[in-house]
Amino acid sequence: MPYSTGCKTPLSNFEANSNYKEVPDPEIMVTFPIVDDQEGASFVAWTTTPWTLPSNLALCVNASLVYVKVKSKSNGKIYVVAESRLSELPVEKPKKGTPNGAADEKTKGSSGKSKNSVVAYEVLDKFPGSSLVGKKYVPLFDYFKDFSETAFRVVADDYVTSDSGSGIVHCAPAFGEDDYRVCIENKIINKGENLVMPVDDDGCFTERITDFSGRYVKEADKDIIQAVKEKGRLVKSGSFTHSYPFCWRSDTPLIYRAVPSWFVAVEKLKDQLLENNEKTQWVPSFVKEKRFHNWLENARDWAISRSRFWGTPLPIWISKDGVDIEVIGSVEELEKRSGQKVTDLHRHKIDHITIPSPRGPEFGELHRVEDVFDCWFESGSMPYAYIHYPFENKEYFNNNFPGHFVAEGLDQTRGWFYTLMVLSTALFEKPAFRNLICNGLVLAEDGKKMSKRLKNYPSPMEVIDDYGADALRLYIINSPVVRAEPLRFKKDGVYGVVKDVFLPWYNAYRFLVQNAKRLEVDGLEPFVPLDRATIINSANVLDQWINSATQSLVHFVRQEMDAYRLYTVVPYLLKFIDNLTNIYVRFNRKRLKGRTGEKDCRTALSTLYHVLLTCCKAMAPFTPFFTEVLYKNLRKVSNGSEESIHFCSFPEVEGKGGDRIEQSVNRMMTIIDLARNIRERHNKPLKTPLKEMIVVHPDADFLDDIGGKLKEFVLEELNVKSVVPCNDPLKYASLRAEPDFSVLGRRLGKSMKVVADAVKAMSQEDILSFEKIGEITIANHVLKLSDIKIVRGFKRPDGMTEEQMDAASDGDVLVIIDLQRDDSLLEAGFAREVVNRIQKLRKKSALEPTDAVEVYFKSLDEDVSVSAEMLKSQEAYIKEALGSSLLQFSMIPKHAVIIAEETYKNISNSDFQITLSRAALVFNENAIVDLYAGNTKYAQALQVYLLSRDHSNLKSEFQHGNGKITVSCIENQPAVDVVLGKHVHLTVGDYFASTKAL
Repeated sequence: MPYSTGCKTPLSNFEANSNYKEVPDPEIMVTFPIVDDQEGASFVAWTTTPWTLPSNLALCVNASLVYVKVKSKSNGKIYVVAESRLSELPVEKPKKGTPNGAADEKTKGSSGKSKNSVVAYEVLDKFPGSSLVGKKYVPLFDYFKDFSETAFRVVADDYVTSDSGSGIVHCAPAFGEDDYRVCIENKIINKGENLVMPVDDDGCFTERITDFSGRYVKEADKDIIQAVKEKGRLVKSGSFTHSYPFCWRSDTPLIYRAVPSWFVAVEKLKDQLLENNEKTQWVPSFVKEKRFHNWLENARDWAISRSRFWGTPLPIWISKDGVDIEVIGSVEELEKRSGQKVTDLHRHKIDHITIPSPRGPEFGELHRVEDVFDCWFESGSMPYAYIHYPFENKEYFNNNFPGHFVAEGLDQTRGWFYTLMVLSTALFEKPAFRNLICNGLVLAEDGKKMSKRLKNYPSPMEVIDDYGADALRLYIINSPVVRAEPLRFKKDGVYGVVKDVFLPWYNAYRFLVQNAKRLEVDGLEPFVPLDRATIINSANVLDQWINSATQSLVHFVRQEMDAYRLYTVVPYLLKFIDNLTNIYVRFNRKRLKGRTGEKDCRTALSTLYHVLLTCCKAMAPFTPFFTEVLYKNLRKVSNGSEESIHFCSFPEVEGKGGDRIEQSVNRMMTIIDLARNIRERHNKPLKTPLKEMIVVHPDADFLDDIGGKLKEFVLEELNVKSVVPCNDPLKYASLRAEPDFSVLGRRLGKSMKVVADAVKAMSQEDILSFEKIGEITIANHVLKLSDIKIVRGFKRPDGMTEEQMDAASDGDVLVIIDLQRDDSLLEAGFAREVVNRIQKLRKKSALEPTDAVEVYFKSLDEDVSVSAEMLKSQEAYIKEALGSSLLQFSMIPKHAVIIAEETYKNISNSDFQITLSRAALVFNENAIVDLYAGNTKYAQALQVYLLSRDHSNLKSEFQHGNGKITVSCIENQPAVDVVLGKHVHLTVGDYFASTKAL
């Protein structure tokens, strides 16, 4: 068995396989002279463990291999080896006068392969390996001369192969599984009787090996080789690097050593283990179907005893003569059989307890065996041991076993997963689990194992402190590690999650909160989300889309989580958050800011609220802390909600998802991306308006959506004046069919080339017919739409150049843009430039969206009328974009508080200045003087008083007074009623709007 000299205990085969290292070891060839051979020939055996040579008891050959007796032309020595391994014998330069030698003989290199055609050995005879069986040889050492009658002879077995060594294996039954088996089968030793163990528990030679007594075996290799050389028995020595097992606990090299042990007879369970494995689902499935299945097919009996003091004692009591063996099943049984009270099951509390022999008092007492359980036996017992079954919780166990799922790393395939399966199969004839999630290993950034000694990874607490636990969780969950593949951990990857996921997600949440608060700032009723039934029936296309997408999300997550597929869920969730922020919030800003009316604003905010709430609930298992923070605030406007998001049930599917609108919006985003690509190729920034965009697609429903309810978003996002849908696939495009090799390759095999050639040769009419019908038969193979890619190439109209019209396609849809300059669009372009500069200045000034400011424009051109006319023509667009009018700088009051001011040069061939100020009151001085019957002093005092008031509070008072307030607090002045719009305007924008209305 694999034996750890560091821990002084045997290991199971799966423990021995868990820690291999590349290490150098000696390799030597040794002669064993054949007794009574007339020519003085010797067997040549090869070994990489010289320390086992003192324990040699036999040599093993393969009966079916051909062996040769050869004579060295250099030294005259005669050897017996397998014919196929003759090239491994060393070659020395022959000495002058050596029989059959030649002074100028060419030699082989160190690899043993001849540098020329000269043969270094003369073949004297050939014979099958079976003819060597029974021949005696002279042992290397005489430590085991008492075995001479049965040992030191040749035996045969198929484990000897022709691909390594000399074709002759030296057998030390105490240190090799095959060695032990072969020596037992050939009566060299008797099972359980005369096996001598010349190495102690520390891995040191015992007194029997007199020349090396007390030496650690691996350290004695060099001295043993030297002793063999001094005896004249060393043929060849060297070193080679190979993979060698080390103890997973002590990190010391393992040796194979005969050790008495207790086993679970796994080989008897093999068929049932394989059958039970088929009843389980693994994620990913290849670990079950390949790695674990192969391991079970080659499963060996499991050694479950360990030679340690601390551990769970084996409950086995045995008589001195080994006849009586009793396995005790409970503390109660032990007390009953022994007559002693048992309060502690550790060794020092029970080792003294004896049991009377069932054969009678004359046969003495049974004592507990000294060994303890392999700790993996305890791990594998988890499903029943943790609830103290069968002594308690029988009904609970019966109702819940096998467990619904277990989750651990890939390295547990031969560890915990294996022991769970073995014990549950042996005890209950069923697997221990229904589902299993297997993750890969997290490695350092350089691809090596994370090492405390090398410090080749960032501190986990440092990563959490910098980016948060949720970002770390999401980075790992959305990585190859959940597909049982290795992950090279990068701290920058965690930052990427913060930047690409959490910041956009939080911004969508913040946008909701800011605009919900805006309602109160504007003096309206506080935000209370509308019920789901109301928002689901919203007439707005983006509301319909995001509601449908949310239901699709819930359906998908439930479906995939039920199948334990984490690696599909997280990418879908992240894409949903991206769509929420970059489509719904971005395209819906006007509604959410209340510029389309209070009712529409509340519908949009309620939709966003419910979507964010559902998203938080769906993401709570993956980002528990972030979602809890958002939920704690969202629940404040919802009566009867749970105190914590982790008390909430996972969302249920409500209503319908996967509607046509989802596909149309996805295609709309494709169109927008393609159009942006065209603009970039021709250096046409989005602020430059273009005349026309043509969308070519065969789906009439999609074109109806693009030309109808989605049109306004396409026009605004791409800054084009018109969108022209076209369902004539050949008007602007030439069609080409391409087979999808990734789909068809496995299915068609050798037929792939014939089918591929036929697909590529499809005519325009064939392709159109295929798209309409949905399938086509080629070479007796039925191909569907998913099997063939239809590529739409742009067919430019006659007389048009690439600079005038260009197109882009993703194979599904073709987008064409008219790039010709149109002077009528210059005004719109200039207005966009101005709005862009204003928004950037607001951001630079750190203004919140709810901050009320007024924007003033001042032309710095010689002819100010040019910009004035352009802005006047675009007044509606500017007001919609800013939420307020763009005012002439000449209108700014002297008492206005300026927040920011910046000058811009050569923007669309114009120079101008933008000024931002706090909202300022505008007084009708004549009307105020009339309030006080012509007393200008009183009128001035009223203006000073109103200017001293907080603007938002003053606005609220006018709202509560239906546009009128009474001012009676000015000392020594009469009370007056101030009317909004008659005596004062709250902003210059209000004053400007009132003058325009006249």
